[in-house]
Amino acid sequence: MRTEQYHGRLRRLGVRRLSAAFTAGVIAMAAALLAPQPAAADTPWLDVSADRYASFAVPAAYVQEHLGTVSQVVVEGNFGPSASWAEFGLTRRGDVWSGVLGALEPGLYRYQLTADDTLTIKDPTNSTSVASNPLLSTFLVAGDSARWLVDAPAGTSGKIETLAYRTKNAQRSALVWTPPGYAAKGPKGYPTLYLQSGASAAATDWLDLGRAKQILDNLSAARATKPMVVVISDGSDDKDLKDLRKAVADRYRVLRDPANQAIAGVSDGATLAVKAALAKPAQFGYVGWFSGTSAPEIDRRHAKEINRTIKVLRLYTGNVTDPAHNATYRLTKALGRADVRFESDGVNPDGGANWDTWQENLVDFLPRLFGHASDHGPSPGHKQLKGEFTPPPAGTTPTPFVTEDGFVTFETTTDFKDAQHVTVWANVAPGGSWLRLPLTRDGDRWWATVGPLKPWFYYYRLIVDRVAVKDTSNPTKVTTEPMWSTFFIPGPGARLLSDVPAGRGGKVESMTYPSTVAGQDRTALVWTPPGYDPSRTQPYPVLYLQHGGGQNYTDWVEMGRAKQILDHQFLDGDLTPMVVVMGNGNSSNFNRELRENIVPTARARYHISSDPSQQALAGLSMGGGQSFGVLRAYPGEFAYVAAFSAGFGSGTGVDVEAINNGTKMLRLYVGDQTDFVYPSFMASLTTLNNLGIRYEFDGVTPGPHGWDVWQKNLIDLAPRLFKR
Repeated sequence: MRTEQYHGRLRRLGVRRLSAAFTAGVIAMAAALLAPQPAAADTPWLDVSADRYASFAVPAAYVQEHLGTVSQVVVEGNFGPSASWAEFGLTRRGDVWSGVLGALEPGLYRYQLTADDTLTIKDPTNSTSVASNPLLSTFLVAGDSARWLVDAPAGTSGKIETLAYRTKNAQRSALVWTPPGYAAKGPKGYPTLYLQSGASAAATDWLDLGRAKQILDNLSAARATKPMVVVISDGSDDKDLKDLRKAVADRYRVLRDPANQAIAGVSDGATLAVKAALAKPAQFGYVGWFSGTSAPEIDRRHAKEINRTIKVLRLYTGNVTDPAHNATYRLTKALGRADVRFESDGVNPDGGANWDTWQENLVDFLPRLFGHASDHGPSPGHKQLKGEFTPPPAGTTPTPFVTEDGFVTFETTTDFKDAQHVTVWANVAPGGSWLRLPLTRDGDRWWATVGPLKPWFYYYRLIVDRVAVKDTSNPTKVTTEPMWSTFFIPGPGARLLSDVPAGRGGKVESMTYPSTVAGQDRTALVWTPPGYDPSRTQPYPVLYLQHGGGQNYTDWVEMGRAKQILDHQFLDGDLTPMVVVMGNGNSSNFNRELRENIVPTARARYHISSDPSQQALAGLSMGGGQSFGVLRAYPGEFAYVAAFSAGFGSGTGVDVEAINNGTKMLRLYVGDQTDFVYPSFMASLTTLNNLGIRYEFDGVTPGPHGWDVWQKNLIDLAPRLFKR
């Protein structure tokens, strides 16, 4: 949620805008929390940069000592779409398993380290802990959308205490937050919120993962909530709840009338909260359902009493990846049939069944308690809860199944019914980095629904018990990566990667050429623009577009979406009509392969120019290095040169004057910190500056050493060619 949206929401709830001093305090505290505190004398395994990149470096010796010899190490955490659980694979480099993930959205992240699917360790250099799961560590990525999650400025915090109480069957305990300035004695009592956890969670999770104390402290400091006592407990049944309420009333200065009592919970804790409130309406005036697991029975005969006593019954749910999505919809129907008034926060399109969603729910719910709120609708950016989500029955459709709003259901065949661990490896992390998304066994198949994924082009493979496997249900193929499959999510942001209407695009043809370097015939793919005329007076300008290492001439079409990009840009009027030749760069001498084999064959077959001012050369990774190599050896042969994620190399033996005089445009591109060539690329800029070579740097393209970045690079480059 944007800052102005949230301040507007608080104003509608009767809350004043945050002061500059408070905001400054929050920012300062956030900066202090960016890096986890390591154990003494240990180098931290995790570093979180100010620009929200998480760098992991796990000593291989530690892994060997504690887990033995392993073949893979992953960081498991809430890194996936909708903050879902996912695995981020680390790479063994020398004596360290390492990797960079980001840029991460602001929020609280939890993680553990797992080797070979089953061997798990805690990061010993991160002093944070989760009481309910000793293997987990946490770190906070600061930012405006996570401003309620940081520690409140000094002197503005409430206190957390443990309250022991006895039920009929056992001695139990709860956590109690009291607001700043609370005193055991005084003329007025405080209203009370009972906050329930789910059966699979502990009360302490509200503090360790839900950041309930920070949320309460910050909202209290901002005067966004009424002073209240908050009681946090494990999910209680009606009898235990009665005992807990009595213990709270005996120990704390609280008001006992329903108008000053509230209850809310997460997961099945939400089900218990709503059930308790509706079964005996004279108990609570405010009720919150955060991703409840099942809709309780509602007696219509109690509707008048419920509506008279309960001032706010507000329902929250995540998107279709939240198992509560359907249960919440069914609850809205049941409440409607029973004529019980309720509010819905709608659906957070980017929230699943996790603490990221429930943190947001708590921030929205608290200001509504024990006062008047004029705003009763969904939070900004939320969508209406329109119906239940049901993926196609197993085995009835090719996978993945993609909904209009970007949710993707993966499903395996029955071939892996005896597997122990199945994931989908895909470019779904920030910028197009790769995560492994765990699938769940369902009978003889494995499946999962993930998302929402933004409109774009995706590629993936299955990993079954640490072995890469092709999704045979998906008919797409990638020639150089036989295990990969692809799918496309349409939308405005991905328009240039979509197919143009039939009959309106250019053509892609195979061009066979003899290779004197390889000693055999080789193949290139050639794109000609719509209306290509081999007899026109003026020959066409030409772009020679090269692939990277481990790839071949098919990749720019199969993975780079070059045809779709060029088709759209031509039809949009952004592209100078040109021919694009995508040759095979896997050569022991690329300069000869290009100049003696690819270029002469292309000129013989297509009506293209030999004028240097009408020739361009570009490539990604290895192909970018090859473009630099041609530029250095034959300056001026190609007036337009571009390199994607590649370094220039040393500054020796370079004819700077010839390069500057013969090159109209030298344009450079690179991914962000997750692109492993980023350091060498930035060093190349220094080399070019020192030599005095003129170039253009597009700036960092968010994303890794991968196709998401290179597609965007081509989108930027192609319209710039042959216009100077």
